Amino acid sequence: MSSLEAIYTKLPENLHDLPKPQSEKELEEMNYRVRHWMSTIPGTLKIGSKEHKQAVCQMFRETFNPYRPTFMNWPKLSEEEIKRLKSLPIWDIAVHTEGKARLRMAAYVKEIVDPEMADAIARNAWEENRHKEVLTDLVKFYGIPLAEEQEYQLPKDAEWAYMVTGFSECWDSFFAFGLFSVAQKSGFFTKELIETFEPVMQEECRHILLFANWLAWHRKNLSLIKRVKFEAKLYAVHAFLIYERLGLIREVDVDGQEYYEDNNFTINGVAELGKDKTTLKEFLQLCLSENEKRFAGYDRRLVRPKTAPFLTRLILRFLPKKLANKQLA
Repeated sequence: MSSLEAIYTKLPENLHDLPKPQSEKELEEMNYRVRHWMSTIPGTLKIGSKEHKQAVCQMFRETFNPYRPTFMNWPKLSEEEIKRLKSLPIWDIAVHTEGKARLRMAAYVKEIVDPEMADAIARNAWEENRHKEVLTDLVKFYGIPLAEEQEYQLPKDAEWAYMVTGFSECWDSFFAFGLFSVAQKSGFFTKELIETFEPVMQEECRHILLFANWLAWHRKNLSLIKRVKFEAKLYAVHAFLIYERLGLIREVDVDGQEYYEDNNFTINGVAELGKDKTTLKEFLQLCLSENEKRFAGYDRRLVRPKTAPFLTRLILRFLPKKLANKQLA
């Protein structure tokens, strides 16, 4: 086992030793704690301050959800329901993305000088590893075929890789919150499957809350010269992400077989998951409302991801009526 794998497989506890809730009441209390958190630090949290850093790191520790893959009692589905699951073009990219994320975060941990922030991001890497195990368990249970995984490569620039992962999660989660709601309302996913995946969805909310606050804290603590270089890197990261989402990403598995991953499924998937016809305006409004609900229980003094909600509101304001009422299909 490499030193990086040791980071994301041993924090915060051994995966199979996590305690299982002993009652429905305990489960409800646990789910509440995951979604609601307030710092005991009084007054304003100045962005970039020691108090700001302590608050976000404390939030990430105290809202940890001790579910584990062995808790995932995958519900028995009908042949038609399994067929619907298999039809979704998301499983390859979902498993591979989590595999990349855990390694990129673990790699960046080794560059962080501050021990509290390093611990928080190491925990994030561990949770990404758990996401991968959950998804891997699901596809095995329902017999969903996956392309063979390539060996995950250590990033040459760990900070760049961490930012690409963080911003990707910010964008993808914003739309995924809306898609999850569409799938729930349409019955595409059964009630049992929705309940099983709900902790994973809320965990993504915590992840991007940590990333947004790391970004704000990190910026404030850079010297002028380093800040200029960092801002240039930020623009480059956004340019890369735009390019990445312009189309399908071609991959080749270990057997030399080509396959394509749809990085835009979080936007394109409404027609796949919903029974009722949904317009572009309705879907964007749903993403905004679901995003707000996911973050509502956390201390308002913490920084929220702003770009995706801001641009979505801007689009809704100036979107031509014909395009706003266009059905997603």
